[in-house]
Amino acid sequence: MPTSMPTSVFDPALAGAAARLVRADGVELDLAVQRWHAPAGGEDDWLLDRCAGPAIDLGCGPGRLVAALTRRGVRALGVDVSRVAHEQCRRRGVPMVRRDVFARLPDEGRWQHVLLADGNIGIGGDPLRLLRRAAQLVRPGGTVLVEADGRPHVYWCGTVWLHTGAGAGTPVPWAGAGVAALARIAAAAGLRASAVYRGGRTFVELRRSLPSANAPARRPSRPSRPA
Repeated sequence: MPTSMPTSVFDPALAGAAARLVRADGVELDLAVQRWHAPAGGEDDWLLDRCAGPAIDLGCGPGRLVAALTRRGVRALGVDVSRVAHEQCRRRGVPMVRRDVFARLPDEGRWQHVLLADGNIGIGGDPLRLLRRAAQLVRPGGTVLVEADGRPHVYWCGTVWLHTGAGAGTPVPWAGAGVAALARIAAAAGLRASAVYRGGRTFVELRRSLPSANAPARRPSRPSRPA
């Protein structure tokens, strides 16, 4: 459920319209609209089972993963810029903020897990920038759970259009990456691959490094004097 773009772009698909996502070179990308609206289950469980603490779902759409985590007793929050997604989450009682993923978000640096499912590694058209953002949100030792392209070495950035019965929407930046490609760029975001799932879908768990035991302690900053 993509975010970080004009809310009208993916709203038709979120509202249930038949839609397809097409790259500038004509390649059609998977857009699992039915899965977005269905209850979480099946291969989603690989992601859910790895959320042992507070989790934030970037590009949550209708909120199926947040709802499933909440039912499991895990604190979770969805983030999506879409007006339609916001209304859908509100109706089902799913905790969600309508906000760009690159804007200030609640509890930055204190989440144990960040979710980037359903192709949302494409948000913003730059996977490295997005992984760096995810690393800012998660605590040391926490994980970023990413749905990847099934082809390990794929790495693509460019422009896509959402096509519906009304025609093509506004062009937006998008991206895709396989597990091997994500593992290569993860280090630049302070993350390392710690687990992989390959089935009908492909997931990778990226773990934020813990501070080195030999790293010098940071001195507390002095409080500023009142003017």
